[in-house]
Amino acid sequence: MSTLPKQANVVVIGAGIVGNSMVYHLARLGWKDIVLLDKGPLPNPGGSTGHASNFIFLVDHSKEMAKFTLDSVAQYKELGVFTQSGGIEVARTHERAEELKRRLASGKSWGIDAELISPARVKELVPFINEKIILGGFYTPGIGTVDSLRGGTLMREYAQSKGALSIFAKTEITGIDVERGRVRGVRTTNGDIQADIVVIACGLWSPRLARMAGAHIPLTPAVHQMISVGPVPLFADTVGEIKYPIVRDMDTNGYERQHGSDMEVGSYDHRPILWEPEDVPSIEQAKLSPTELPFTKEDFDPSLERALELMPEILGDERVGIRHAINGLLSLTPDGFPILGETPEVKGLWSVAAIWIKEAPGIARSVVEWMTTGAPEIDPSGSDIARFYDHQKTKMHIQARTAEGFNKTYGIVHPREQWASNRNVRLSPFYEREKALGAVFFEAMGWERPNWYESNAKLLAEYGDRVMPRKYEWDARWWSPIINAEHLAMRERVGMVDLSAFAIFDIAGPGALDYVQKMAVAQMDVPVGRVVYTSLLNNAGGIKADLTIMRLDANHFRVVTGAFDGMRDKKWFTDHLPADGSAQLADLTSAWATVGVWGPRARDLVQSCTGHNMSNAAFPFATC
Repeated sequence: MSTLPKQANVVVIGAGIVGNSMVYHLARLGWKDIVLLDKGPLPNPGGSTGHASNFIFLVDHSKEMAKFTLDSVAQYKELGVFTQSGGIEVARTHERAEELKRRLASGKSWGIDAELISPARVKELVPFINEKIILGGFYTPGIGTVDSLRGGTLMREYAQSKGALSIFAKTEITGIDVERGRVRGVRTTNGDIQADIVVIACGLWSPRLARMAGAHIPLTPAVHQMISVGPVPLFADTVGEIKYPIVRDMDTNGYERQHGSDMEVGSYDHRPILWEPEDVPSIEQAKLSPTELPFTKEDFDPSLERALELMPEILGDERVGIRHAINGLLSLTPDGFPILGETPEVKGLWSVAAIWIKEAPGIARSVVEWMTTGAPEIDPSGSDIARFYDHQKTKMHIQARTAEGFNKTYGIVHPREQWASNRNVRLSPFYEREKALGAVFFEAMGWERPNWYESNAKLLAEYGDRVMPRKYEWDARWWSPIINAEHLAMRERVGMVDLSAFAIFDIAGPGALDYVQKMAVAQMDVPVGRVVYTSLLNNAGGIKADLTIMRLDANHFRVVTGAFDGMRDKKWFTDHLPADGSAQLADLTSAWATVGVWGPRARDLVQSCTGHNMSNAAFPFATC
């Protein structure tokens, strides 16, 4: 087809591995009239897919991301574009060696074959490594490389063979039409297309496209440096792309991997180099491609020195020279997770952004299932675009968190570790008093929430070993025994907990009761003043959320849900509001402070502050 159709069922913007995976799975699930657009040429339109190192490590501490990766590898194998080589993460320090044990535990939990190996065994597998500077390795046989450009071509060809897909390269998006909060089509340099579903799958350009529709995709382009050196004499007899396991030098944020007769050396150890999507050069302006920027040697030199320590036989060989060096662009998000799902601002506008090659097909399958049935097999909640609060979509927040997170790409990150950047964004009315009491604040989606109070250290002597002190440093990191002492004191007496971070939504209108009855599992036609703890279910009957709903009046309900699920739950409620406007939702999170008063003397404390009767008879459990 030489001219754009006037109308499509779905328009996918971006023909890298993500966009190709999307049209592939849309076609597999029976979608028709799919249009794939990209401003670049095919098969390599100039995005991150074209310059990626294309290796896939399987283990992630996140179950969600590990599942996406395993599914992607299975799909790549089915397409015949995956080469298994094995891979090793090596430890130079004792702290890293302990982290590799934790990674082994995660791998075993997700069903991944892996083992810890000695330096001597690492040397057997990678004969050119300097085993004298490492303490051991984490070996995963299932690691390998993928030909992502060939894989993408096969995916497009499949969708075309089903009569489902039309492809238009060298077609740039100039606008996205929105009417009454719903996407209606796209405008391009080659004409306009009407469509009720538009998928933004164009990587680091995604924020720019989203802004055309009045939506936000909070990511930033960032530089990842890589060089290719060769020819390597040791690789001369290699048949195919790779013979030896890929190595991640975790303590230096680097990697080394064979690519035919060359070796690629990459680093996440240099200073964070962030870009704006609007500043990325066009295809015409770029010397190589828009995402392959001029190499800044001074940033990479320290990384190359550390790589030389590990691979002296290759990188110290005068016959081996640098043949290619780039500052490659990739996408970073404020929390390190992809950005998936229908945008909260615009119905029918979907984001499939900030995705690595290792998980692209698995994510695409999940998103297409989400679009089709509303209940994907792999739960993508951790990557849901609806998770972001407004302050997390700002340029300040995005740049601060991505700059802080970049050097943690291979970092040892504790599950409770706190961000240092862009703090004190949302403060409860009690903040100054809490600070005076020695509160140690953890962040809850921008809110500063006390995790324990140093002023309660005196409780440690009172409760002794009952506080169950933690023996191991890792377990005790980002934790204090004061937490358990406070818990014990609350069980015996009374305590107050600042819950102002909880999200609060009011639902009101003549149709409010019918609406909450439909949304909640529990019976909501209860007397005014009752509080109901209930679940919400997705289309397949799975748990979508668990939260509290209060009935404040005949046609007035208040929803209270956790800070980390607040915006996801808000979108779920908003998406299902009655079309006739008989029920409306108002976000009152910033209007209310919340204090939990708990313990056997809770009623006594509350009674001292009010003239109302707070006895169990007058104010029973689950009353408001």
